[in-house]
Amino acid sequence: MPCPRPRPLQRSAEMTTSSIGTPAIPALRLSGIDLHYGFVKALDSVDFEVRPGEVVAVLGDNGAGKSTLLKVMSGAHRPSSGAIEIGGTPTEFSSPKAASDAGVQMVYQDLALVDAADIATNLTLGREPLMKGPLGWLGVLDKRAMRREAARELDALGVTTAPVTRAVEMLSGGQRQVVAIARSAVRVASREHGVLLLDEPTAALGYAQTRQVEDLIRRMAQNGIAVVVVTHNLPLCFQVADRIVVMNRGRKVADVATSETDNDSVVGWITGAKAAQEHLRPVA
Repeated sequence: MPCPRPRPLQRSAEMTTSSIGTPAIPALRLSGIDLHYGFVKALDSVDFEVRPGEVVAVLGDNGAGKSTLLKVMSGAHRPSSGAIEIGGTPTEFSSPKAASDAGVQMVYQDLALVDAADIATNLTLGREPLMKGPLGWLGVLDKRAMRREAARELDALGVTTAPVTRAVEMLSGGQRQVVAIARSAVRVASREHGVLLLDEPTAALGYAQTRQVEDLIRRMAQNGIAVVVVTHNLPLCFQVADRIVVMNRGRKVADVATSETDNDSVVGWITGAKAAQEHLRPVA
């Protein structure tokens, strides 16, 4: 069944353009990225950018290079050649931690949540407040402060989910995905050039749960976060993405505004039945 035409997203024009009408500096830009595995060229001269408040969907068949590209963005893989910029500043990611420190957060398919812990603990993981006084010196966590902070952060993101005291193992698939995305979004929300990377965020989710994730992705973008979504879910792309990038055999074969393409064209680029765009959207 063909995908629905995308609804206009007013926030894209607002968030990706500065107050004087010039395009905003990309939150993340890749230029001429090559990646070799021995004699295999996994990525071939890939240019990519995402701007603050923009959602970019990356599509492609299995082995097309989309997940590899995401790993370069997240610091999990170092490119063989090419350049990476954060907010217009050249940088290198030697590890996922380096990317995280630069404001790039990755949400993996396995979510990396602590199932036995509650929502508050998962949201504040790695930055837990300690009790004041001697108990804090001994490393005792301030559970009440963690819950207050988690509730405040979820409220700021407009996220409605289960009580923050509920264990993650008791949540539905959609709720777990929302918690994982919210945790990463909190860590980039205060960054001027925060980037959120999502790997198949709606895999194995039902319709209602997928809509819950879609709503959260939109809210992240409305808050000025640059969002990159790798997915096989075409309806999701046309529902939330401002722009669609298609990978095929390690090369970028299409880079178009969602409003300027359709389901058949995207499928054609993915399968190779449609020739690469004659004029790819230029990377400024």
